Amino acid sequence: MSEEVPQSLKKVKHIILVLSGKGGVGKSSVTTQIALSLVQKNFKVGVLDIDLTGPSLPRMFGMENGKIHQSSNNGWIPVYYDSSKQLSLMSLGFLLNDRGNSVVWRGPKKTAMIRQFLKDVEWEELDYLVIDTPPGTSDEHIAIAEELRYCNNVDGAVIVTTPQLISINDVKKEINFCTKVNFKVLGIIENMSGFICPYCDECTNIFSSGGGENLAKELSLPYLGNVPLNPQFIEMIERQSEIKEKDGKDLIALYSECKLSEIFSLITDKVIENVNK
Repeated sequence: MSEEVPQSLKKVKHIILVLSGKGGVGKSSVTTQIALSLVQKNFKVGVLDIDLTGPSLPRMFGMENGKIHQSSNNGWIPVYYDSSKQLSLMSLGFLLNDRGNSVVWRGPKKTAMIRQFLKDVEWEELDYLVIDTPPGTSDEHIAIAEELRYCNNVDGAVIVTTPQLISINDVKKEINFCTKVNFKVLGIIENMSGFICPYCDECTNIFSSGGGENLAKELSLPYLGNVPLNPQFIEMIERQSEIKEKDGKDLIALYSECKLSEIFSLITDKVIENVNK
């Protein structure tokens, strides 16, 4: 482990990690929407997907055909979403030949790959780098903490939970991990908090609600907001390539028309505010 800041992160002003206590809580969806919200606020944004067991961000951004290239310094050049390079992405998913391929690696190989992603990606100057991490607390998280230990541009972590009690309990472990490795908790998001009917826009609590907010109050942490399930967002992600070909609208434009963009705009404002505290 080096005691220096990774060269690849020196041009990044702010680093935000997205963590969850368990899988299946929509962490990658939250990462995607935070990144899109930052882009809509005219920030230059990079997204680093180091959830090695489920590298889904290339699909979320409609970039599954993206190719990683090596630079003259033998580093990796991220895949740019647009010609202005306002949004860029790096993911293990770009190294897999098929969406259905799985990564069957032992721990040491996973941690080595994470270290490589953190040290060898040649990001251009970024306002924000949003890092989608593996679920839980594992060897991979220790590798992340060790590599970022000497970075003074790590603002902290956004914690994602769902309303169910089992998810809330797992989040407490994640927060304990943040405390031990000195990651500031920027706030808690309760994802899947209700379901928005695609026909009448009414929000129904199909699960319980309020667990994330209660946890934030209990631990004196910032609460960022409730995010409901919205079929409009899911359809937009799945059909974005088709819509772009037909209407010329990319994901950034489509997301601005999605109701969730208003919710995440407020959430992102709170994250930025907490970064600057």
